[in-house]
Amino acid sequence: MTASPRGGIWTTSAIDSRVAAVAHAKYEQALALHHKGQLAQAQQTYLEVLRLVPEHADALHLLGVIAAQSGEFGKAVTLISRSLEINPGNAVAHANLGNALKDLGHYQAAVASYDRAMAIKPDYANARSNRNLALQALRDLQAAGTASVQAMSIQPDGADVHFQRGVELSAAGQFEAAIESYGKAIAIRPDFANAYFNRGNALNELQQRQGAIDNYEKAIALNPANDLWRYVKFATSMFVCDWRDFQSQWSKLRDNIERGGSAFFPFQVLSLADSLAVQRKAAERWIQQRCPSNDAIGPVTRHAKRDKIRVAYFSMDFCIHPVAILTAALFETHDRDRFEVFAFSYGPNTKDEMRLRLEGAFDRFMDVQHLSDAEVARMARNLDVDIAVDLAGLTGTSRLGIFALRAAPVQVSYIGYPGTTGADYMDYLIADRRLIPQGSEGGYAEKIAFLPSFQVNDSGRRISQRQFTREELGLPPSGFVFCCFNKNYKLTPGTFDGWMNILKQVEASVLLLYAESEPVVANLRREAAERGVDAGRLVFGRHLPAPEYLARYRCADLFLDTFPFNAGATASDALWSGLPVLTLAGETFASRMGASLLTAIELPELITATQRDYEALAVELAMDPVRLTSIKAKLERNRLSTRLFDTRRFAQDLENAYSVMCERQLAGLPPEHILVA
Repeated sequence: MTASPRGGIWTTSAIDSRVAAVAHAKYEQALALHHKGQLAQAQQTYLEVLRLVPEHADALHLLGVIAAQSGEFGKAVTLISRSLEINPGNAVAHANLGNALKDLGHYQAAVASYDRAMAIKPDYANARSNRNLALQALRDLQAAGTASVQAMSIQPDGADVHFQRGVELSAAGQFEAAIESYGKAIAIRPDFANAYFNRGNALNELQQRQGAIDNYEKAIALNPANDLWRYVKFATSMFVCDWRDFQSQWSKLRDNIERGGSAFFPFQVLSLADSLAVQRKAAERWIQQRCPSNDAIGPVTRHAKRDKIRVAYFSMDFCIHPVAILTAALFETHDRDRFEVFAFSYGPNTKDEMRLRLEGAFDRFMDVQHLSDAEVARMARNLDVDIAVDLAGLTGTSRLGIFALRAAPVQVSYIGYPGTTGADYMDYLIADRRLIPQGSEGGYAEKIAFLPSFQVNDSGRRISQRQFTREELGLPPSGFVFCCFNKNYKLTPGTFDGWMNILKQVEASVLLLYAESEPVVANLRREAAERGVDAGRLVFGRHLPAPEYLARYRCADLFLDTFPFNAGATASDALWSGLPVLTLAGETFASRMGASLLTAIELPELITATQRDYEALAVELAMDPVRLTSIKAKLERNRLSTRLFDTRRFAQDLENAYSVMCERQLAGLPPEHILVA
């Protein structure tokens, strides 16, 4: 939001001069407080101005700005609109009205406000920049790109123009080109902190983590007061396992979350906090500031009962991706006598084998990547979708804006995000009683649909017959092999401490790990050495095609889970391949996934409740080959006879939950916890 110029527009010409003088002095005082960031005091003083002069346009405008700064975007729209009725020639107010409308998700109206601002002030770069953001939200990338090219032709040496072009290219997924545009902006304005930060984001998307961190550091050096940027840099450091300032940064971030400070991407908190309260606060703050409930297309209508329930799944990841790998067989297995199943794909068409399989798995598969949130929500409504299922949640691939608009009468969060979305427009979360024990429901904004087991799996996945040698995998000729192929951001110093304690107690053992990049290898080897463990005992696996990746698990002896963000799809991979998984269960959904999977496959003996028990059991199993062999034999027996890999049984359980959701909705009842026996 932008402050207005000094002065005020009043419509009443007969205001007493003494009242006018007092009002002007109070307005100046309020403006000074506002500039200092003392919002509560500034708000009170603007109200005092309005008591003296009810139609003081600038006081109304800036009260609206404060409302927007406090996340009250609807109130901001009302106040700024009143201001513009008095002074329609204020370009800054039109731009700020556009900002508030954009934050409410009313993107078309926002574009109109920015247009009015630029009609008054043609060189208004900030309004042009935010207008393009609104166009991007409308998925009108062609119009945004055209406006950007026009701006570049008018002002080829304008840093803001190149910066905005970078924003547009990033929105279109053209990250290499975006990096180039941000570089041009920085070349023109070397102290352009936002350009460094956004270039870091683009590098992050390309998994060039160290380059991203370097750019974040430059942005922070230019703008040290930006706490959010420091948190983003900290989260990115987790991807490369750089923990050198871990405790200090996590302490600051946790304090920020608990006091309701700047919204921080909740997904990263899953790896850091085994606390339902902290995770819910982080999610709710993000939703409040970034994706609140949106009434732009009006309320959704209730559907009449039909022979078949229409379920729509929404995802960016209908391609070779863990979510699709887990769910593909579910979509194929749904009972077509009772359900119609739709896909709304808002990711790129990768044309890989999984994409082709999924296009045939649904009754209708719709590519909506170029449509706005409102257009997608309207499409779902026009199709009379009964249940809209979000497979992304609060992940980087999310488009929760579709759900904020209400795509369907019933909205469900499933599989992509292991925790609460914190959103009041998400009705249900699919889980089980291992994930959310009785009494823990208050940690979730959604009502819980408790299935016997929450994670679906594809029981038809092929495991290669290839027999890897230890030498091929870089393993020593003998010795116990622990492994963990979880993503690197799930590793914490505490988890790694435990692993090193285990290696110290199991002579000649090694740990086989996933490494996203060379910095991960270097950092983890340094961390091992600092803990008194030979860095050579860490072995890093390379990327393999899925069947070979699964076969590689047969060369390991025990999978060590991470905490507080357990393995999900990766744990299923290990278990499907015949490798036992040792887990530590905590308080949160993310820290209880391992326990859920092991319960479903009837191996509760591999679930521990404390770090000490986790380390002790890992050592005991490594030292007792007879016991471990017995567990592996039990796993092999249970693989195809228990719930975990029974896709059809899972589909029936989920369909039963869907039926109850629809029955409640048709009866006019609010969502409530559901227990599928």
